[in-house]
This record gives sequence, C-alpha cells and structure tokens, in this order.
Amino acid sequence: MKSLLIFLKDYKKESVLAPLFKMLEALFELIVPLIMASIIDVGIARADIIYIFKMCLILILLGIIGLCASLTAQYFAAKAATGFATKLRRALFEHIQDFSFSQIDLFGTDTLINRMTSDINDVQGGVNMFLRLFMRSPFVVFGAMIMAFTVDIKSAFIFVVAIPLLAVVIFAILIITIPLYRKVQDKLDGVMTSTRENLIGVRVIRAFNKEKSEEELFIDKNTSLNHAQQYVGAISGIMNPVTYLMINIATVILIYIGAVRVDIGILTQGEVIALLNYMSQILVELIKLANLIIQITKAIACGDRIATVLNTSPNMDDGHEKLNIQNSDIAVEFDNVSFFYDDDGGNVLENISFKVMKGQTVGIIGGTGSGKTSLISLIPRFYDTNSGQVRIFDKDVRSYMIEDLRAHIGIVMQKAELFKGTIEDNLKWGNRNASEEDINKAIEISQAKEFVDQKIGKCKFMIEQSGRNLSGGQKQRLTIARALVKHPDILIMDDSASALDFATDAKLRTAIAESNGNMTTFIVSQRAASVQNADIILVLDEGKIVGIGTHKELLTQNKVYQEIYYSQFSKEA
Repeated sequence: MKSLLIFLKDYKKESVLAPLFKMLEALFELIVPLIMASIIDVGIARADIIYIFKMCLILILLGIIGLCASLTAQYFAAKAATGFATKLRRALFEHIQDFSFSQIDLFGTDTLINRMTSDINDVQGGVNMFLRLFMRSPFVVFGAMIMAFTVDIKSAFIFVVAIPLLAVVIFAILIITIPLYRKVQDKLDGVMTSTRENLIGVRVIRAFNKEKSEEELFIDKNTSLNHAQQYVGAISGIMNPVTYLMINIATVILIYIGAVRVDIGILTQGEVIALLNYMSQILVELIKLANLIIQITKAIACGDRIATVLNTSPNMDDGHEKLNIQNSDIAVEFDNVSFFYDDDGGNVLENISFKVMKGQTVGIIGGTGSGKTSLISLIPRFYDTNSGQVRIFDKDVRSYMIEDLRAHIGIVMQKAELFKGTIEDNLKWGNRNASEEDINKAIEISQAKEFVDQKIGKCKFMIEQSGRNLSGGQKQRLTIARALVKHPDILIMDDSASALDFATDAKLRTAIAESNGNMTTFIVSQRAASVQNADIILVLDEGKIVGIGTHKELLTQNKVYQEIYYSQFSKEA
C-alpha cells in the first residue's frame, strides 16, 4: 500500500490542508465544553441573561467557523482522493497494457478488472476518510484529555487509563482484520469470474439446460463470500460495542468522582459538565475512528492487491531496433524453438525449425491442441520462446521495438473481436489514417462487401459491443479486413475462416493471393482446403513439426496430413 502513495505527490497541498482544516474545526469543538461550563457556573448561577446571550453567540460563531473549516477540508480531501484514484487507475491500466499474454493469463482477466474498479474505489474511499478523520480523531481524543487536565487533574486520570485501553482494542482488531479483508476480495474475484462466465456464455448454458447447476455453483461462491464478509464484519463490529462499553464505564466513574468532588467543593457543576462533554467527544471520535479503521483496513487490503499488479514487472523487455523488410529475403525463421506456458510444465512446442521466404503463403495444419496458435503467437511476440530463436527479416524478434514489430504484422485472431463503434472505426484500428479507398479495398478482399453494402449507412453502420448485431461469419470477415487495412508485411490468419462456407473461404483465399504482392501470409486452419494451395504447409502434431512441404508432397508422403485430408475428402475425390 505504501508504494501507492506516490500517486498523491501532485496533491501535497490538498493532503496537508484537508487534515489541517479538520483539526481547526476540532480545535473550536474543544473550546465548546469550556464555554458551556462558563454558561452554567457564571450565567445560570448568577441569572445573568446578557452573559448567557453573549456566550450563545460565541457558540454560534464557533459553529459557523467550524462548518466552513469542515467543508473546506472535505473539498480538499475529495480533490486529493479522486485525483489519486484517477492517476492510480491510469497507471494500472497502462501497466497492464505492458504485460505479456502469459502475465495476463497468470493474473486472470476478472481479477484485473476487479482491481481496476472495485479495489481502486475502496482505496479512494480510504484515502478520503484518512485525510478527513485520521488526524482529526486522535487530535480530539488527546485534545479532550489535555483539556480535561486544565479542568481537574485527578478526574483527568480517568482519560489517561481509558484511552490506551481503547487504543489496544482498536489496533488488535486492525491486525486481525487486514488479512481477512484480503481474503474477502479474493472471494469477490471468484464471484465476478462466475458472473462474467455466465453472462458471456448464457446461450451455451441454456442450450445445455445447465441453469440450475450454474445457479448452484454461483450460490456456493456467493455464500462463501457472504460468510467471509460476515465473519470479518463480526470481528470489526466488536469494535463499536467494546468502545461504547469502555467509554460508558469511564463516564460512570467520572460522574461518581465528579459528584464527590462537587460535594466537597473542589469542582463546580459546570466543570463536571465540561468533563462529561469531553468524555462524550472522545466517545464520538473513537466511534468515528473505529469505522475509519474498518474502512482503511479494507483499503489497505485492496491497495496491497493493486500494488501486487503494479510491482509485477513486465517479463518482456522491449527491443531497440526498427524492422526493415529489406534486411533479408527470409521473412520468418524459426530456429530450434521450444515453448511452454508459465502454468504448464510440458512443452507446447518442441524443436520447431523452418524458414519462410518473403511473399510466400504458409499453411499450418494439425489436430486440436497441436500447437498451431502457440506457434504463430511467437511471431508478433505475444509470448517469448523458452529456447531457440524466432527471426523476422534475419533478426531476432526480441531485438525489435514491440510496437514497430506489430505495426508490420496484420493479425486475425482465432476469436473474432470487434468493438462498439462504426464499421469504419473498427477497420481503422488497422490504420488510423486509412483512406476510404483503403477501407473499401480491404472490405472487398475480405468478402465483406456483400453484407456491408446492405447495412444502413454502409461503413457508418454502428456495431454493438462485441459485434453482437453481426453473425459469426460477418465478424470474421471484418476482422480480416481490419488486418488488411494495415497493408502488413506479414499477415497471420489464425483459423479466421472457420465460420465461412467453403465457397466464401475459397474466394477469400483467392483475393488475398491476388493482392499479395510481397506480403508473407500464414494461414492456420483445420481445413485442408484452406491450406492446400499454400507454397509451404507445416503439419503439427503434439507440438512438433511432423511434415513440411507442398500439398502434393505431403499427400503422398505424410501420414498425419493424409489422415487430416482424407477425413475431409474421400480418396476417390
């Protein structure tokens, strides 16, 4: 949590002024019991109406000044807390953008979203409360004790005993609850994961009549969160009754001692009332402090979770060179590459070696789980190899600046992802400066023209979140167009035509081949028809290359390719 305080550095003035104005308010509050004592001992005892009226005006004046100080403190505290949260949220978002795919996989999307939203909101509330009350409450407590000594030293020793005992109770509960709040937030992550999966996969859940089992699973996670919250809430809830009890016992003792000392003439009635007022002030402030500590405890737990993400350095160092396609005629080269994911002990890819010349089309085919997506993910450096080298235009991908490397690569992901906005907005992700001609050409090559022209507004047609107002095939074609708008030197299509019919798929491949130029194309597919016209076909099986060659060569020599091909086409055909 301490590491997050750096985001308050631009709000030093507000962070100082907020507690100062709160203490100014508290200072006026500490004077009030003395004025009340004076009203009782002088005004009421002497029946001096004018004196009582003057003292009441002073009380009103103190109240107005205190209110102004409180509002000013609230303004500065809110400004500092919201500014802090804004900077923290921006820094966290930017930091996550630098994470490699493996680190995002490690943390989990739902956890990162939770830390970006719920956790930062809790920390913001904790900072606001801290600036407003953390200095004020101790100031009032110790100020009331000191003021009590100015009234009567013997009676004030009750404060000396009560305050340390209360402090022990408060900090003991603080120590117990901090780790418990961290567990509560972890369980909240689980609930969020379950909610997100159910909302995204609602069609699948209903198709398989799994509503009841998913409800039961959610209820289990929600109940677990509820029990954790109740448990930590019960421990935190002990604070208020314990403080009430201790303060009320101290108040009873104070009344008894005060009554005795009034009876023997040492104290006046007004002074006893002043002492009781100071005890009441301590009670109110300790209750505020107890609630503040509960809020801060939760904020610290959330802050630690955020700090864990911020303190995790990106495990992928950026290179310093820019990509130059003139460096070599070899566009992509894998040299004895092996790769495994952080959470998996086994190699996903093992001893992969091949070369692709500039302008060639490469087909990658293999069974499910053979490592096709993992292989092409190493080209734009979504992941780094564990051994061996991936070279682009004769240089290791790790030597290139990541942004520049990916600027030369057009990628069509396995899952077609579109964003809320117009078709044109989505296509300009590939090239923000793309002309209307570039967009239309990309739409035509991707075989999207037939349905784009039918949409109201054509390229100005508004796509809803995740492209839910488009079919699967339409989304795939637009993601292909988005990649083509970049005019990439390397185009990677990861099973991006799976939702297209064979005729449209064939037209797409023909159009890409005709517009190819010097572009190197990788086509990942489980359809033999999608790769059979490629210059080179890589056949993967269990993370290894078991065949390299043309369609004719592999069909006569490679058993794995034969199995795939003949499972889709009859031998007679």
